[in-house]
Amino acid sequence: MIMWYLAGGLVVLGIFAAAANVLSERKRLRSGEQEENIPDAKSMIVPAECCGLHEACERNSLPAAANSAAEYFDDEELDAYAGLPSDAYSEDAADKFREVLYTLKDTEAAEWIRSLQLRGIHLPDALKDEAWLIVGERRL
Repeated sequence: MIMWYLAGGLVVLGIFAAAANVLSERKRLRSGEQEENIPDAKSMIVPAECCGLHEACERNSLPAAANSAAEYFDDEELDAYAGLPSDAYSEDAADKFREVLYTLKDTEAAEWIRSLQLRGIHLPDALKDEAWLIVGERRL
């Protein structure tokens, strides 16, 4: 019986938090605050050790992407999946991506994901957790 009370309390707390978030967002929009300050492309300086997959990194920005060419990691066959939504991959297609991911060096995983982005290829949903884990381990 106590678990029901705890679960109900968590639901009520979640609803309260969501309502508070909606109200604060409305207030922010009414006051005219901008969502974020976006620097111009000329002011962006990208550190060489940046992996492109965390919030502080500027490499994932569109201006930086426009100035760089896609690098291939012996994965030209993945170009056939360009434009396909990340949730539309079959298990066989996801396995092709997984095979490439697990043959990369630790330092190449983030670069490979960036290359896929530049080529218009979405990483399959089934592989995203594994890819983020590998990239996260590299950063530690």
